[in-house]
Amino acid sequence: MYPRTNYEMSEEDLEEILKACQPVPMIMLQCGTPSSPQENANRAWSSLGKKMGFDSDTIKPIPGKGNRFFSAVPSETETQREERIKKEAKERRVRRVTEIKRLEEEIDRLNNELKVLIADG
Repeated sequence: MYPRTNYEMSEEDLEEILKACQPVPMIMLQCGTPSSPQENANRAWSSLGKKMGFDSDTIKPIPGKGNRFFSAVPSETETQREERIKKEAKERRVRRVTEIKRLEEEIDRLNNELKVLIADG
């Protein structure tokens, strides 16, 4: 078992956790009862654990640090964590390059439309 590690989740992750904890309205249908807020929160923590590399059953708050900070036992080795971080960084770079290319093409298209409108005067 790995030693407990401190984590900080993003504001978006915190919003997901808090949203999952909200009561679910009961709809009178014959399809059964909805998941409880506890079940939804457990699923949200499990998802965050997979994303950040910790065992969601080991989460503990860190007193005095705010609700985005917690400790948990990592579910991946340090080598696995480094590889995951590198992979995520590479994926972000690829998405950024793709978005830059898309925006440049859009700018070219809009500049061509502008030239046509100016020429038609």
